[in-house]
Amino acid sequence: MRRTLIKSATIISMDDATGDLGSGDLLVEGNRIVDVRSSIDLGSGAAEVVEGKGRIVIPGLINAHMHTWQTGLRGYAANWTLLEYFRRMHAGLATVFRPDDIYIATLVGALNQINCGTTTLVDWCHNNPTPDHTDAAVRGLIESGIRAAFFHGSPKPEPKPGEAHFSEIPHPRHEIERLLAGPLADRDGLVTLGLAILGPHYSTLDVAMHDFRLARELNLIASMHQGGGPAKTPGGWEQLIEAGLVGAGINIVHGNDLPDNLLDRLVDLGVSFSVTPENEMIQGHGFPITGRLLKRGVRPTIGIDLESVLAGDLLSVARVALSMQRTLDNAESRQVSGTIPATTTIPVREALRWITTEGARMLGREHQIGSLTPGKLADLVVINASDLNLVPVHDPVATVVMQTSLTNIESVMIGGVWKKRNGRLLVEGLETKKELLAQSGRRLVQDIERQGRAA
Repeated sequence: MRRTLIKSATIISMDDATGDLGSGDLLVEGNRIVDVRSSIDLGSGAAEVVEGKGRIVIPGLINAHMHTWQTGLRGYAANWTLLEYFRRMHAGLATVFRPDDIYIATLVGALNQINCGTTTLVDWCHNNPTPDHTDAAVRGLIESGIRAAFFHGSPKPEPKPGEAHFSEIPHPRHEIERLLAGPLADRDGLVTLGLAILGPHYSTLDVAMHDFRLARELNLIASMHQGGGPAKTPGGWEQLIEAGLVGAGINIVHGNDLPDNLLDRLVDLGVSFSVTPENEMIQGHGFPITGRLLKRGVRPTIGIDLESVLAGDLLSVARVALSMQRTLDNAESRQVSGTIPATTTIPVREALRWITTEGARMLGREHQIGSLTPGKLADLVVINASDLNLVPVHDPVATVVMQTSLTNIESVMIGGVWKKRNGRLLVEGLETKKELLAQSGRRLVQDIERQGRAA
């Protein structure tokens, strides 16, 4: 069995029982962590020994929400509000995607996530007009080698004469059953399935009821956007709650405008929340609900959302989430007491939880991923803390959350296999893949511009 021993590293386990080690060893056998302690002596046992001095080892990061199919359009939507995004992306660019565009965007987007230290990606793919598009996205995820939850969504074009609006179309049961019987049959595999449904904010009540029941019947996570203008079904959440369809396994993305009384009920029912703070502030969703959740005793998960708008670096987005909420807390304190708080309202370790243990909990996989705990899958990141921008390290958690960038992500392991090593992504033909992505992005823009001129 393959074994890897990381020696003399600073270890941030994110597990209370294991704790943090200023200098410790971590042993991987096969695809799992088997030991974490101050010193591990293998005797004559064979293993790859990795020198960890000057390194910080953390759990693999978990990106809780990202539309990876838009990777080929990086930066294209950087100046759009949410309303422009609906019109120009979903009713525009999304309609000219071919399966090959979905494939290369998903593949390269997932590879970049690995490069940035993400080992588990929640890929919220809502541009699947045909099974070929769906299969292309799944193929890209599998080929990348990332651990992923593929949340199957549906496209949102403007209807043609005689067609139903997307809000009136139930999630396609036949497509979900096809995926469960085929490439995503293994519920504990590297790539698993979830539902990216419309929810009561973007669908009729009948469609929302159908989709919630489908998720419950098939025991799949149902994730939905909440916010961005008036709800399609006012009072829809209350009716879903009364029907007994809201609870654990329901994931709300954004949620900026949820009223307090409804947020209270959703929290009490065990709903999880995924905040995408940087994009929410850029596009006009409103202030992230990070602090509102913390006041209710629950933690958010954090997602990047759109590389068509911003960078795919999860540590940076977690830093934005932390900084934004500290700003709101400080402003509230000034308003109430006339002074800033006596101490910070959110420690840096809290932000690291949002992108590790909380992401695992949202996916129902906290027994497998999210911390460096013996018995869990060996998903981990090695940070070079001897780099110029990180020396000296006084508080390793602060170094990770507040100062680490892509350049410091030295190595990434997923399921006991190195995917990035010594600063280099271990993938063949990367330059060719990048060129295919660039060609795809150029063609998409040209095609939609051509349509605009024709109209």
